[in-house]
Amino acid sequence: MTIRPRRSALFMPASNARAIEKAKGLDCDVVILDLEDAVAPDLKASARAAAVAAVGQGGFGARELVVRVNGLDTEWGADDCAALGRAAPDAILLPKVSTPADLAIARAEAGGTVPLWAMIETCAAVTGIGALTEAAAHHGLTGVIAGTNDLAKEMRCRPDAARTPLLPALAAIVMAGRATGLTVLDGVCNVLEDGELLRAECAQGAMFGFDGKSLIHPAQIAAANRAFAASEAQVAWAQAVVAAFALPENADKGAIRVNGEMVERLHLEQAQRILA
Repeated sequence: MTIRPRRSALFMPASNARAIEKAKGLDCDVVILDLEDAVAPDLKASARAAAVAAVGQGGFGARELVVRVNGLDTEWGADDCAALGRAAPDAILLPKVSTPADLAIARAEAGGTVPLWAMIETCAAVTGIGALTEAAAHHGLTGVIAGTNDLAKEMRCRPDAARTPLLPALAAIVMAGRATGLTVLDGVCNVLEDGELLRAECAQGAMFGFDGKSLIHPAQIAAANRAFAASEAQVAWAQAVVAAFALPENADKGAIRVNGEMVERLHLEQAQRILA
């Protein structure tokens, strides 16, 4: 089983050359060069060129390199997709995706086979999440990110520290993603420091089943990496389950007893994923 960790996905402005260089040495699993929110209108074209250059130059090591383009309803979106489709980063991240038609347009603009990721940040995207993810394979969509800030704005809700109004949407995103084999990443936390609120939000995202969390500052990386990695207790449990099912006497059994707990073949799959 090959698992690529995506515990921490850090947004960095593509218009900032120093930030791009710094990202090559950070302990995040994914670097997302942003052409959208983090870039002023008069810098859009130069930021696009910088992102394309960064993809070509490489140097990000084991980190995945993703580029978030501008919305396809903007004057920059189509050119962004075309340029990044040729540059071929690990994925192109699409903002404001609401329908399968949006995916079709993006695929046509990007061409080729570069994987697409989508921000789920509109009410229409959440209520139609099943149709979106069911269309994933056809359009090359491989990952989704909860866009909690934009979603809260459109809902006109008032999230508390526990993100209570957003919890149904977060659960829906995870379930739809899991049903279709997509990577699912939690939304950003607006608190920059590695403090109690950030740690609680990371723990909540891990509890909900997200693969990792999108981040807006390098100071958030350690908290995300801790929360979305397997704990020592989980690793010990997984090792015990795998070892027990590997015993000759358990080869044909569907359920066995391990350390006083009844475990089934589905738990073996969970254990193998934890270790991977």
